Amino acid sequence: MTSTPRDAALPREIWVLLAASFLIAIGYGIVAPALPNFATSFDVGVTAASVVVSAFAFVRLLFAPMSGRLVTRFGERPIYLWGVSIVAVGTLLCGVAADYWQLLLFRSASGVGSTMFTVSAIGLLIRISPPELRGRASGLWGSSFLLGGIVGPVVGSGLVTVSLRAPFFVYGGALVLTTLLVWWQLRDSELVARPAEESGQRMTFPQALRHSSYRAALASNLANGWVVFGVRMSLLPLFVTAVLNQDEAFTGIALAVFAAMNAAALLYVGRVSDKRGRKPPALLGLALLAAGALGIGLASDPWVFLGAVVVTGLGAGALNPAQNATVADVLGSKVRGGSVLAGFQMAADVGAVAGPLIAGAVAEQWSYSAAFGLTAAVAVVALLLWCGAKETLPAKN
Repeated sequence: MTSTPRDAALPREIWVLLAASFLIAIGYGIVAPALPNFATSFDVGVTAASVVVSAFAFVRLLFAPMSGRLVTRFGERPIYLWGVSIVAVGTLLCGVAADYWQLLLFRSASGVGSTMFTVSAIGLLIRISPPELRGRASGLWGSSFLLGGIVGPVVGSGLVTVSLRAPFFVYGGALVLTTLLVWWQLRDSELVARPAEESGQRMTFPQALRHSSYRAALASNLANGWVVFGVRMSLLPLFVTAVLNQDEAFTGIALAVFAAMNAAALLYVGRVSDKRGRKPPALLGLALLAAGALGIGLASDPWVFLGAVVVTGLGAGALNPAQNATVADVLGSKVRGGSVLAGFQMAADVGAVAGPLIAGAVAEQWSYSAAFGLTAAVAVVALLLWCGAKETLPAKN
């Protein structure tokens, strides 16, 4: 009897990657409360402190193409381990930084390792996930990062009361243990090891661009980075205080509601995309993302605002498993495509960097409503590309 996505089990190796991503995400959150204040402790201004925060994402974006080539050349497992190791060393060195420039250098170096393990981890997830379970695996992957991102700032806020350097030592040490855990658990895995005869099968970024589904996934990941990693973290808190006249505690509630709705959708939609196809949840997710962003910009009542946040969180959660599984379907499990994965990751990074800058400028020159309207328009453009995209679910091809 053939197993179905509902009763089939994910390989053990995927659970190892999920546990590692959870620990890594916790670490991001641990250092987040400390980093700006640690930078200003070296007698620099707010702008210089912001540069330290932005440098990590900027280096990730610059190094992503090289990470893709490294994955294609050497395989996912070694690049993953090297990437986590580089972040571990860079983070520990941040903890002993003697001046601002050392902190900036070590934090930037951590960005190199971050994009290495991100691209390689996505590649591993694609290659070892059974085709009929790619949506579920992608949903769990997103949930592990989300939950880690929720827990991390709580832990980090407590560590900051001990010392501004403590979060870096704790995170660096946790990354060392994570590296050892992944190496130990995957060292003899035949599923992770790539047979030598497959080394010649490669897909380049231009080849992937010929697929309408991959182009749609790039657009939706840019929209996802713009909304979820950019505008949500930069513009939404300002909107709460400037327009709704609420305090920071209300911002925390809004972000928690978004995370809860995101997690709920991630866990459910992954299974749906394995059963019904990738395209329907992607279209629904982008529609909700656009409607939610527009609703936030038009809200003048806190309860209406929270309703729009709920819609936005559900949209982001519905989109992610579908678009990730689509990229996996386009690439396949037997093809090396580091540049394809790097391009997909870069789309989100571009959105995360450009979103706050462009939407922030629009809000300053015109209004918050215009800024969130522009954000909704970015999601609509991605939705239109998905309308013309081909369904990639293996069972429907």
